[in-house]
Amino acid sequence: MFPDSSKREEVVTVDVSQAKILLQSDHQYLDVRTEEEFRRGHCFVPKILNVPYMLNSPQGRVKNQDFLDQVSSLLNPTYDILVGCQSGARSLNATTELVAAGFKKVRNVGGGYLAWVDHNFPIIKEQQQSAN
Repeated sequence: MFPDSSKREEVVTVDVSQAKILLQSDHQYLDVRTEEEFRRGHCFVPKILNVPYMLNSPQGRVKNQDFLDQVSSLLNPTYDILVGCQSGARSLNATTELVAAGFKKVRNVGGGYLAWVDHNFPIIKEQQQSAN
């Protein structure tokens, strides 16, 4: 189901402080959390896309079988891409899969959105939490 763990040594992980600096240049941020998580809050950066690596289903979370096709239709494999999720686990799997598919300059964001928030970096919320 998940990419071969032997390929993980090919994946470069950057911390959120490094990621913030890279995102101020020309790096693309690929948020691989669910659409619901993304709407509740995401990194406020110039170039951000949301393509879920896992999808919510009645059986729980399942891998998005169209992930590679969706990313490939939006991003060129030669782009500088940072991949993030909530804590770093999904993004590591997603980055591993992208590297295996030929994406040359893709890096995992260690700690993900939670670390971004912990550093008090800017976020944006599209969906306000209801008071109920």
